[in-house]
Amino acid sequence: MAGDFCRRSQDFMAMLRNLSREEILVVLSEGLCPHCEDVIEARVYNLHQRRLDEMSLSDVNVTKSSAEFLHGESSDDVISPKRRLNSYGHTLNSLRSPQVVDSTYSGRPKVLVTPSSINKKRPVFNHSNYEIPLSDGLSRSVVGNGLSEDQKELSRFGQVGRRKDFVYYEKVNGKETNILKGLELHTRVFNPDEQREIVEFVYALQRMGQKRQLRARTYSEPRKWMKGKGRVTMQFGCCYNYAVDKDGNPPGIIRDEEVDPLPPLFKKMIRRMVRWHVLPPTCVPNSCIVNIYDEGDCIPPHIDHHDFVRPFCTVSFLAECNILFGTSLKIINPGEFSGPFSLPLPLGSVLILNGNGADVAKHCVPSVPAKRISITFRKMDDRKLPFAYTPDPELSAIEPFVPPSLEKSRIRHHKDGINDNHDKSEYRAESGNKGFSNEDEFPPLGKGNSSNRRSQR
Repeated sequence: MAGDFCRRSQDFMAMLRNLSREEILVVLSEGLCPHCEDVIEARVYNLHQRRLDEMSLSDVNVTKSSAEFLHGESSDDVISPKRRLNSYGHTLNSLRSPQVVDSTYSGRPKVLVTPSSINKKRPVFNHSNYEIPLSDGLSRSVVGNGLSEDQKELSRFGQVGRRKDFVYYEKVNGKETNILKGLELHTRVFNPDEQREIVEFVYALQRMGQKRQLRARTYSEPRKWMKGKGRVTMQFGCCYNYAVDKDGNPPGIIRDEEVDPLPPLFKKMIRRMVRWHVLPPTCVPNSCIVNIYDEGDCIPPHIDHHDFVRPFCTVSFLAECNILFGTSLKIINPGEFSGPFSLPLPLGSVLILNGNGADVAKHCVPSVPAKRISITFRKMDDRKLPFAYTPDPELSAIEPFVPPSLEKSRIRHHKDGINDNHDKSEYRAESGNKGFSNEDEFPPLGKGNSSNRRSQR
């Protein structure tokens, strides 16, 4: 019996070696259980790692002044011109799932990855660190490591973690309400190299602000008159008033005040988030606020002004911190707040605030444990746009990424519907096959795809 098994195994391997590349792709494409998909995925990535370990990659040195970064032309290239394919590994903590902490928060969460600590790591291959062009139409040319641009984007896109099931009930107007409905946390949207570049760019902008090379209302660095107060802020796209100012303007967007426009790098971040289904294409941000925290700085409890539509989002850099949510957040001491729900924000993650999570629950950031940067992107209400505002063509008609397999399936079903002379609505009803939706979940590759396919049949 053992001899028969060996012969069958040898025959199978001989048949496998004789298959063409296209035939092997057919064998590996569908009908596998989740465990088999995991095994194949791991082997594929290991092969890529072995291949890249044998390659000698060099940096492309590109230098630009900070003024060029801010006012230069934005192109649809990769987010970093000097990033390598074999970039640095993540720390496991930065990728962990968020945890619920139902208690007063005054502790110091762990500081994860900083630009300096990233530089000290030994370069290792990580499939989540492919360079990705931020364009609508991707080049399909094959690059040095044998992967086309859309294959690399598919790999990075599939590694984005998405959590949308936040639940915490409080009584609101006498009714039990999930105050976190509408919150989403998307992790691994920006990898360590991209984080480092964005942080360096923010510091370049800060230096410009200190030299008065930015508009007066773009840059603000107040005196630190007490603990938690005095974080640096930079506004792009619109001038937002946090409180009544010396001219008597109320909180909200000041329509007759100008600030600097969105820098090209920030627009690339926006395109990335819309393209990768982090933000909906119906709510593309056209403004942002950059917060630079020193250790001990905080943001007190608040609900974002309704001069900005929902959803909006915050991207985190340099040090992990917690954000608290609750209908009633208490101020214990300067920089110390109490709330029922605490959520850690991993580095490179994007927190989406929408629905009850944006409008019913207040949120705050307690004193941060170390230097931190956050960028909050928001879309202005059309009725509140600055008088001098003009739409940015680079932020219009951003096409969400469609995985190639779904795109081919959609095209095939569309052709079948035409050939069979079916009415479109009749075809959809009979096929029972849902078209691609921006609301679909995209778990990491090999995780749950098979079960999802089975549940739709």
